[in-house]
Amino acid sequence: MLEAFLWGAAASGTLLLGAVIAYLATPGPRLNAVIMASGAGLLLGSVSYDLIEEALKSSSLLLVATTFFLGSFTFIVGDRILDRMGAAQRKNTKGAQADGSSKAIVMGSVLDGIPESFVLGLTVLQGGVSLPLLFSVAFSNLPEGMASSSGLRIAGWPVKRVMLMWSLVVLVSATAAAGYIMLDPDSGIIGPAGQAYAQAFAAGALLTMLVDTMLPESFEVERDLTGGLVVLGFAGSLGLAALSPTLN
Repeated sequence: MLEAFLWGAAASGTLLLGAVIAYLATPGPRLNAVIMASGAGLLLGSVSYDLIEEALKSSSLLLVATTFFLGSFTFIVGDRILDRMGAAQRKNTKGAQADGSSKAIVMGSVLDGIPESFVLGLTVLQGGVSLPLLFSVAFSNLPEGMASSSGLRIAGWPVKRVMLMWSLVVLVSATAAAGYIMLDPDSGIIGPAGQAYAQAFAAGALLTMLVDTMLPESFEVERDLTGGLVVLGFAGSLGLAALSPTLN
């Protein structure tokens, strides 16, 4: 459990790095968009090969697909609730967060971090942390921290408040990664099929998070280049998987 917690903290810790960059270097929206789109591509590769492929080894296509859609639906419901509370512009780079709810923005950021961190923890059950997924989560969190923090800076949030928010997100994300222990077949609580459903559920939530919160921000800036950047990131995920599938 400690190992998964530490990996989760390491992967989500780039949110803090992104916040520091946003306040010290004030990066432009194009840099955020490029990193966000390629990071989304990296995560798409991990969803395909680290989660869905593994889930299909232990359960039928119909049940995996059903659980996959359930994960997506769950994220959509949670995201809509928080958007109505004032978190809709939490990743805006232009300061639109000033019109939203501080509490909702924090909760929305936590919601975004849970699926990818839980997915990262699941890979520990397969013999070691997936290096492509670890890199993908860390790489995608960097522009998220940069973009959101840039907007929060413009909206007047002091740096201490922003760093406290991201520290909370990192803590929750690391805890979500450690939650894999509940799904360990050796514990006798669930079997391989239950683990497969958890993988599919998390994959659905993660994929929905990418499409709802990462790609729109990138497309707003890069437009037609967004697709190419996503494909580039996906290819990078395959390359990492070929070089080093897991990190023990």
